[in-house]
Amino acid sequence: MDQGSHHAADQGSLLLQDQLCFALYAASRSVTARYRPLLEDLGLTYPQYLVMLVLWEQDSVSVGELGAALHLESSTLSPLLKRLEAGGLVHRERRADDERSVAVRLTRAGADLREKAGTVPLAIGEAMGLTPEQDATAKHLLRLLTANVTHG
Repeated sequence: MDQGSHHAADQGSLLLQDQLCFALYAASRSVTARYRPLLEDLGLTYPQYLVMLVLWEQDSVSVGELGAALHLESSTLSPLLKRLEAGGLVHRERRADDERSVAVRLTRAGADLREKAGTVPLAIGEAMGLTPEQDATAKHLLRLLTANVTHG
């Protein structure tokens, strides 16, 4: 092994190529860019798509639950929801059982968009080019990293 690279790793390398955070950043930007043309066909941005994924899974969620699921603050989530509501895809209303909580529900148009979006995960999966095992490993490691950084 090259002593220089071993020594650099021991000391904490400041080389860009050695930074896991940069590899994550570059991968995230690449994947998000790959989503862009697919989501333009649906009339969604990537963050709006994430909101719709949660709502397609469970039709009614509180803004707080949505923020927790997506790791987003309400200050970031509110403009997304306003744009989705203006586009006729979601409806926000105060919950009858808790006036402080706002429920977000799909409209008929929002529910119907799910079928059109069905090709997106397949196209992204093909673009990523990972085997099912690599996909599972990547998800596991990224979830572990997120949990460690968030709670550590």
